[in-house]
Amino acid sequence: MGYLKGYTVKPDFITSDGLVIFTDGTNTDLIVNQRTCEAYGYIYDQGSGTCRATTTNVLLSEKFSRNDNLVRGRSNNLGTQTENVCALGVQNTTDKTRNGLVVGREHTILDDNSNCSILGGSNATVRRQGEVAIGGGLVSLLDSGRGTTLSGIRQQSFIQLSGVTTDNTATKLTVQGNRTNYINVRNNSILGYEIYLTRFELGGSSGTAGNYSFREIKGAVQIDDSYNMAFVVGFTRNIAKVGVNGSFSMVDSSTSDVKSITVEVTDRNNVNNLWSASVYLHEVVSTTTEFKEYFIIIKLFKLIYPF
Repeated sequence: MGYLKGYTVKPDFITSDGLVIFTDGTNTDLIVNQRTCEAYGYIYDQGSGTCRATTTNVLLSEKFSRNDNLVRGRSNNLGTQTENVCALGVQNTTDKTRNGLVVGREHTILDDNSNCSILGGSNATVRRQGEVAIGGGLVSLLDSGRGTTLSGIRQQSFIQLSGVTTDNTATKLTVQGNRTNYINVRNNSILGYEIYLTRFELGGSSGTAGNYSFREIKGAVQIDDSYNMAFVVGFTRNIAKVGVNGSFSMVDSSTSDVKSITVEVTDRNNVNNLWSASVYLHEVVSTTTEFKEYFIIIKLFKLIYPF
């Protein structure tokens, strides 16, 4: 379609939900006013301030497939089993999600992850229960000096882990204390972590109610294409305590179906402990390059120097 006389924009394309996107020949993704929309024969939606090819499908979708959701923006795709989600922005996607907040552009909350939030940026993906994330922006970045393009997903997240111990059995903390979920991971990635761990002693025959420890650990895990993991601890410190510390570390908690990491804790027999870990994640995922070499070197080193 060409430009109408007296107009400097024209329709560029129509999205799957009936939204008409305009262009001025240079810039795309333009939203126009009512006069321009109707001049090209489309329907102006006063409620959302958008130009539409049709309003029927969108309204039916809102009525029959969404329950108590709030959507502002355009081209947001909230799946039929999404409930109690507020989506503010453009091209955000959820499915089978309950109780969430999404702010920004091109974010995704993966299936069956609930009580999650994406607070800004673009291109963040929530893959963990109760996760709070901020997107790192464009997936493909260009080195303007040399013309090289590299692609990867970058984001920052926060997750709360918790659990209980009553003996000296090593225990893996779970997301929101649900005894099921850990921190899911992606291959070909680097995951930096910063953990603040509280051990709160609540009795037991060898315990003292009120004793506690508060500790910090910083490190990273490298995850190769086959989900082999290499953990490096860069920093630990005891911030405060009354009594003993207990012990903890970040470990591989993967099953055959789900690849994950979590915090593992240990303390004494006959001591009742409530554990809480606040975990900050700095995640970078390569979407174009696979790697395995680091782990091959480690395995060869262990064969040569088996100590």
